[in-house]
Amino acid sequence: MPDFLLPDLGEGLTEAEIIAWRVEVGDHVHVDQPVVEVETAKAAVEVPVPFAGAVAKIHAAAGTVVAVGQPLISITADEPEPGFREPGAVTPEPAAAGETGGSGNVLIGYGTGAGSRNGSRAARRARRAARPVPAVVPASASSTAPASSPASAASPAAASPAAPASAPARGGSGPVPVISPLVRKIARDAGLDLATITGTGPSGLVRREDVRKALAQPGTATSAAATAAPAEMRIPLRGARRASAEKLSRSRREIPEATVWVDVDATGLLEARSALNANAAQQPVSLLALVARFALLGLRRYPELGARIDGDEIVVPGHVHLGFAAQTGHGLLVPVIHDAHLLTTRELSAALSARTAAARDGSLTPADLTGGTFTVNNYGVFGVDGSAAIINHPEVAILGLGRIIDRPWVVGGQVLVRKMGELTLAFDHRVCDGGTAGGFLRYVADCIESPLGVIGDL
Repeated sequence: MPDFLLPDLGEGLTEAEIIAWRVEVGDHVHVDQPVVEVETAKAAVEVPVPFAGAVAKIHAAAGTVVAVGQPLISITADEPEPGFREPGAVTPEPAAAGETGGSGNVLIGYGTGAGSRNGSRAARRARRAARPVPAVVPASASSTAPASSPASAASPAAASPAAPASAPARGGSGPVPVISPLVRKIARDAGLDLATITGTGPSGLVRREDVRKALAQPGTATSAAATAAPAEMRIPLRGARRASAEKLSRSRREIPEATVWVDVDATGLLEARSALNANAAQQPVSLLALVARFALLGLRRYPELGARIDGDEIVVPGHVHLGFAAQTGHGLLVPVIHDAHLLTTRELSAALSARTAAARDGSLTPADLTGGTFTVNNYGVFGVDGSAAIINHPEVAILGLGRIIDRPWVVGGQVLVRKMGELTLAFDHRVCDGGTAGGFLRYVADCIESPLGVIGDL
């Protein structure tokens, strides 16, 4: 009876929290079938099993934090797939030309298999295609069929996991959304019935922000105690929120941070964006994309601000992996656009939009949140003018833009109403001094105030 251990999901992650199981004891699984959804410090991911067989035991309940290497699930295995090897086994000899392994998913500690002893890749695909694929059915249907009955063993519906009892019933024949244990706890502590909350996630999934919006509405609490005195909420510092807390705490401990700022006339910037977006057939350009483009140009002149500290050395890379702050239901995330300096302004805007959407629906991969060299932050969307932002360790600088509003400003000796904003730059004083930081910030400000003047640098 092989145990499937929590694999190393990459990027040095050491643990993950069980969000929801996709299978139950007695279900039959096939190789590469996702069996559990977990949340790491980077993102929520579905983990596939490298075994085929019947689920004998589930070792960790939803809401449990499991360390890498601890057992997740035990399988009464079928005949091993061609090329399969046990965790910790000696790696087989490399496959001969034309041969390939069994599992297509790379799980560290499990591998992808070595060679084929029982036929070609096409034959293996045919065998996998012949396996019954579990169909998702409502909880009421799957719970009525006895696990030991012959009919349930032959039926695809019997192999599908039932939705958790605490998940609210939903209409329709589609899959029942699996609500996070944390969301259920927040709603339970506040006296809210999840069945009365309209979810905004995929397939109507109720998320934390949905519960918080419901709490903000008068008359939503279902108990007198909740109405009289809101219950104390305790939110575990786990997953992405804990990773963010650790990184920001380390930044404050290790980085001698300084901040410079400047008021900037963004009237010309807004006019340039309107001109760029006049053609509805083209990819629209966002305000953040323009500021990011100017920052990338500034990093050409002041590359130290895209560096990192490595021991007693300052390492200045030859590329820019641009991070940007995104507020999501999972907390503050910093998605990364790799090699952003190679993109056009429209491509950069499209990448920012795509990463933002992925951050909010929880589909970012760990690689999408790793490797940044410089970060931009548009905190003006929160209606604030400025911020002394914390540097995203191990980076050495972060550029921020506040809200843009009408203010009086002297132009050519006259006081005019202009679109004004504030730029701030927090930087690591070990890497550069105020001259470099001020030069970079002034260059970006000049680009914002006179976008046409940037054409010569593009």
